[in-house]
Amino acid sequence: MKVLVLYDYPPSPGGLATQGDLLYRGLFELGVDAHAVHFESAQEKEWYYRWFKPDVVVGVGYWGHTPQLVLHPQRYGIQPVPWLVADGYIANYQEVLNALPLILVTSNWVKEMYVRDGISGDKIEVLPVGCDTDSFIPFKKDDPKIIAVRESLGISPEQLMILTVGGDAASKGAQEVMQALAIIDAKAPDWKYVCKVWPQPRTKVQNMLDLEMATHLGIEKNVTYATNTISRNFMPYLIGACDIYAAPSRLEGFGMPQVEAGACGKPVISIKAMGMLDTLIDGETALLADIAQKIVVNEVTLGGESGFEEKHRVIFKEPRTVDYRANVHDIARHLMLLMTDAGLREKMGQAGRQRVVEKFNYKVVAKQFVQLMNDKLGIK
Repeated sequence: MKVLVLYDYPPSPGGLATQGDLLYRGLFELGVDAHAVHFESAQEKEWYYRWFKPDVVVGVGYWGHTPQLVLHPQRYGIQPVPWLVADGYIANYQEVLNALPLILVTSNWVKEMYVRDGISGDKIEVLPVGCDTDSFIPFKKDDPKIIAVRESLGISPEQLMILTVGGDAASKGAQEVMQALAIIDAKAPDWKYVCKVWPQPRTKVQNMLDLEMATHLGIEKNVTYATNTISRNFMPYLIGACDIYAAPSRLEGFGMPQVEAGACGKPVISIKAMGMLDTLIDGETALLADIAQKIVVNEVTLGGESGFEEKHRVIFKEPRTVDYRANVHDIARHLMLLMTDAGLREKMGQAGRQRVVEKFNYKVVAKQFVQLMNDKLGIK
């Protein structure tokens, strides 16, 4: 089997790049003849098509990347298999995607979104995102690298560190977490809430709004926003430094940081919806808050990034849910339970680690990919 993997290569620290890179690594380590190339590099992709002659081109992205992941390899007679995430609504390329023999998605919820928006479900298979469980491991509290992370964030040894990681924090549910922390602040053990976000103009605006909320709630002294550029090498230690990983995400097709937290032996607080229903087990590896609100829209405005002319308006026959909000009181209850019970934190962390190693290790995912190519496309 010869596989060309399209993603943001060489990989940036982002989720899609990590998703693609771990599949590539897994295939390579299994002995599969595989190469990686940037999904937007038309010349380099064509170069691989001509000399490597891959049996399949698997491309990581969302439906808007269909020109790069599907149409480009098809021009050269190469079989594409997109591995897709969802962003709330699949607005275009239904005809192209429905003509494919196989589409991979990251969770059952993502599959539901594609089927809802016109993609045939009989050709969609769920392939979870892999996790490097050799790097994301449980660390001892007295590990010098863990101590150094906490010291750099101004967190004392006796304080409980709650962590959220994302491109921005609000989309990962940080505002709901802050509201919950404000509810329990007077009776909770000493805590600090750290939001690690990616530095970009949009994030700066959102950070200010989040910090304004923290000030309004009266917890600003206990909230830290870390906005430095970091590598994937640092992530296991950042997660390893926390006591609780909290991300009741508003939109999440898989939940890679939640899985990485589990690999590090950390209990997770999230939302009972979307990709987390695949990756987390409520009451065993995580505590999941109920849905408090679904954000519904009647129309969207799209542009060139989605294959339309600018300001293209799409009006739905039925309103579409594009975002979720977790129940703040559930989050508060879950936080209080974990903050006051070290034994429960340890137990849930161990269960989370075991589940990630068994289900989401990147080599396990690569084996699933190889099996799907064999079963669905007859490629060996």
